[in-house]
Amino acid sequence: MNAAPQTYLYAYAVTRDSATVTHALEGALETVTGVAGEPVRAVPHLGLVALAGAVPAADYTEAELSAHLEDLHWLEKVARSHQRVIDSVTAAGPCVLPLRLATVFHDEAGVRTMLANRKALLCSALDRLEGRTEWGVKVYALADEAPPPAAAPRPTTPRAAPSGRDYLRRRVAERHAHEEGARRVDEAARGLHATLAALAEETRLYPPQDPGLSRHPGRNVLNAAYLVRRDGAPHFASAVTGLAERIPGDGIHVELTGPWAPYSFVGAGASPGEAT
Repeated sequence: MNAAPQTYLYAYAVTRDSATVTHALEGALETVTGVAGEPVRAVPHLGLVALAGAVPAADYTEAELSAHLEDLHWLEKVARSHQRVIDSVTAAGPCVLPLRLATVFHDEAGVRTMLANRKALLCSALDRLEGRTEWGVKVYALADEAPPPAAAPRPTTPRAAPSGRDYLRRRVAERHAHEEGARRVDEAARGLHATLAALAEETRLYPPQDPGLSRHPGRNVLNAAYLVRRDGAPHFASAVTGLAERIPGDGIHVELTGPWAPYSFVGAGASPGEAT
């Protein structure tokens, strides 16, 4: 009976196998470690390379993974390490296809089988994404409500208390001001997205982030990713800055992140997530 493996291979990303990429990988992988603090190495096959590192098999069994995926602290720690590997390689220049979080294989044979089975999809994605990076833009409404009106001067003579009708009128005016403020923010976000989408090759719109997860004050009204050519990145970043400066008022915050590997644009078929 064969002994159970002590380690699995955790795969981070796929790129091409070429002399130029190999040289870039050598420098990038020397300075980064993976989710278990392990060195990351290249597993080449059929003109492709998977970036992978050995992790304890006991931590990545089906039962352990199910438990880990319910642990937000574990998820955040692994996600940061996963992204760190991919960002290091992306910064070195190669086009990289990020794999899903916790993509594990029993051994190198499993990695090579994945590369062989998905070669057409992976090569197609690399062709489509070559020379392109992902940028993220989020727009936050810092205050949905209009500021309260200035306090009226204190009367010098007694005045009757406000009537119920006056109170209702004031509440209606406050609601209208709130709705107008929300409409203005949403309109600004739509206009910003339309302009940026015209500068990008592809876009992805995501649901607004929960404030507890984003750790950012305010209501998230735009959560988008843009696929941009590397040579067009300076123009794209400048456009975001310029658009943000032209948004009237001070109740809106625009956040730009990137450049990243094209996480949002790989496609499900080219990004396996199961252990083999």
